[in-house]
Amino acid sequence: MTDVAAWPQTVAEARRLQQTLAPRVIRRGTAAGVTCVAGVDVHVRGEVAVAVAALVELPELDLIESAVAERPVTFPYVPGYLAFREVPVALDALRALGRPPDALLVDGHGLAHPRRFGLACHLGVVMDLPTAGCAKSRLIGRHGAPAATRGSTTALREGAQQIGTVLRTRDGVSPIFVSIGHRLTLRAAVSLALSCTGRFRQPEPLRQAHQAARARARK
Repeated sequence: MTDVAAWPQTVAEARRLQQTLAPRVIRRGTAAGVTCVAGVDVHVRGEVAVAVAALVELPELDLIESAVAERPVTFPYVPGYLAFREVPVALDALRALGRPPDALLVDGHGLAHPRRFGLACHLGVVMDLPTAGCAKSRLIGRHGAPAATRGSTTALREGAQQIGTVLRTRDGVSPIFVSIGHRLTLRAAVSLALSCTGRFRQPEPLRQAHQAARARARK
């Protein structure tokens, strides 16, 4: 559902759509055979949202191509509902790629969300792709500190439930927050994120998308 005319305009409408779509998230699947991963990032410039989808090939992490899209922002800034500002333009960028990805990384949360349906879940369900949310900061939950070495993890929990994993992608660098978006187990989502990470904190598809989206939004 990305038709602007039918897109939620209020928080109540957005909440109902999240609650309707959340049961469609598939929490199983592996990243076996994935060789081409897209990262998508959105920046808002005034009343315009700019999205870049960057396609990266594994294991070399070489950029294959990127696609840019822009749309007017039609939903207010409300924590927990950022998908309703970002999903339409992110889908435009992903669908503009010349080659479909095997999997998707999203700069945002998946199940680590108050209604278990963050941006990564929304994009994963609509695209029907194995998807992992890779956020730079925590939205909800509690966690300890992972060890300082690359690949170290600790659980992100809300109550007794594990909703994500705190992943150290580089030695001594702040971790990222990985959660299921769609068609992956949490273990597989963490493995995919780590396999896409090179010399930087962010997985390479997201780093490429973030840099391009930020540069485009500043023009």
